[in-house]
Amino acid sequence: MTIRHSTYSDLPAMQEIFAQAKARMAAMGNTLQWVNGYPDEARLINDIDLGVSYIVEDAGEVVGTFVLIVGEDPTYRIIYQGQWLDDTLPYGTIHRVASCDGVHSLMTTVLAYAFDQINNIRIDTHRDNAPMRHVVEKAGFHYCGIIHTHNGDDRLVYQKIQQPSIKAVN
Repeated sequence: MTIRHSTYSDLPAMQEIFAQAKARMAAMGNTLQWVNGYPDEARLINDIDLGVSYIVEDAGEVVGTFVLIVGEDPTYRIIYQGQWLDDTLPYGTIHRVASCDGVHSLMTTVLAYAFDQINNIRIDTHRDNAPMRHVVEKAGFHYCGIIHTHNGDDRLVYQKIQQPSIKAVN
């Protein structure tokens, strides 16, 4: 799988990916996340304009999308019922990870890409999103507490600080 920045021409594929992801989430009992048109086209365009939206391709086919923001996330300033592993280091935040039906290991690819950008990653998810919670915990993320999104909904937050790899010098 390869990763590249999203473009406006990717919008139809992104919208289809989110439609498939929403249907899967609802079928698994997660009926309260990504509702009321979220994420809408305006949000997707804004993410593209900010340079934080990415496409995952497999053999030239768009199979997933995500947002990676390196820098402070305002919704992560206040954490409830817990604390960050480290609240002093710069960090990146992953949002809106979604894949086409039948795609496996997308999150592994997304996390590898994100940790190549910055070694301190935070991620949040809805408490009913059991598959995402399982994936991030399996990837070594630590549950840190609860944050509130821009509309007041609560999200479970996780953080992982990966030690930089040491490259041999010949």
